[in-house]
Amino acid sequence: MAKAYYENDGDVKHLAGKTVAVIGYGSQGHAHALNLRDSGLKVIVGLPATSQSRAKAQAQKLEVFDPAEAAKRGDLIAMLVPDPPMAQLYKKDIEPNLTAGKALLFAHGFNIHYKFVQPPKNVDVIMIAPKCPGHRLRELFTEGIGVPSLLAVEQDATGQAEQKALAYAKGLGSLKAGVIRTTFKEETETDLFGEQTVLCGGVSALINSGFETLVQAGYQPEIAYFECLHELKLIVDLIYQGGIKYMRYSVSDTAEYGDYTRGPRVIDDHVRESMKKVLEEIQNGKFAKEWMDENTSGRKKFMGMRNEASARLIEKVGSELRKMMPWIQTAKEEVTAAQAQART
Repeated sequence: MAKAYYENDGDVKHLAGKTVAVIGYGSQGHAHALNLRDSGLKVIVGLPATSQSRAKAQAQKLEVFDPAEAAKRGDLIAMLVPDPPMAQLYKKDIEPNLTAGKALLFAHGFNIHYKFVQPPKNVDVIMIAPKCPGHRLRELFTEGIGVPSLLAVEQDATGQAEQKALAYAKGLGSLKAGVIRTTFKEETETDLFGEQTVLCGGVSALINSGFETLVQAGYQPEIAYFECLHELKLIVDLIYQGGIKYMRYSVSDTAEYGDYTRGPRVIDDHVRESMKKVLEEIQNGKFAKEWMDENTSGRKKFMGMRNEASARLIEKVGSELRKMMPWIQTAKEEVTAAQAQART
C-alpha cells in the first residue's frame, strides 16, 4: 500500500521565516499562493511584466516581482507554469538565481522526469500535486476542507526535503485529506497515461465512436447525443461517489448485464495492446519529445486537430441541445469564470 501522510505528519514551521516564491498565477498558482499565504507563510509571486495576472495577484495584496527577482528572493520556488514554456523560463530566470539549500517545487513531474529541467545538485527538488483543479483547491480550503495531493522527493540536498514538502502540503490544506507518497516518474507516467487512454483521449474517442455509429445507422443525432454523451455524467458521478461496483448497483439489471457482456467486446485485447504501446511511448520519452517539438514548431498540428474536432457534428448537436438545459449552462459559466479569474 502507498504511504500516506496526514495532519500530524507536517508542520508549516519548517517553512517559517522562509519566502515561498510562486512562479505563475494561473489555475494552480493562484490557489497555492493564496492558501499558503492564509496559512501564515510569506508568499511572493513571480510573473512577467506583461502578465495580466499581476493585477489579480496585487489585488490579493501579494507582492509581485518578475520571475528572476522572485526566484532570487525565494527560499522555496514553486514552478506552477504550464509544461511547454517551463524549461525556457527555468533556464532564463530561475537557474541563475538558485543557490545552495534552496528548494524547487513542482505540481507535475513532466519537466523533471524527462530532464527538460535539470536542477543543480545542491538544491532540493520536491513535488506536491493536488488532485483537483486550482479553483477547487482554493474553494475547499476556504471551507476548511482539504484536497488530497501527491508528494515526491526527487533530490534531497539539505536532508530536509520531505519536511519542506510536508510543510507545503500542510499550507495548502492537503494534509487534512491525506497526501500519498509517489515518485516524479510514477506521477508523470501515470498522469499522462490516464489522460491519453482513459480520462481525455479514451473517453472522447469512445463517445465520438458511439455517436457516429448510431448516426451512421440512421438514428437521430440528438438521440445519439443523449445516449452517448449527455448521460455519461450520470454514470461518472455514480463511479465517483462509490466506485464501479456502486454504479452497477445503481443502474438497471439490464444495463449491468450489458456492462459485463458487451463492455469487454468493445474494450478488448486489441485496445489493451494499444494502451500498452501508448504507455511505452510515455515511458521511453517519445510522447514528451513529440509534444515539446510541437510547441517549438508553432503548434500547427495541434491547432489543426483542435479546429477539426470542434467542427464535428456532435459539437453542433450538443450546442443546440444544451440550450434546453439552462442549469448546465449556469454551471459551465461558474466554472469558466473561476478559470478565467485564475488564468495567467
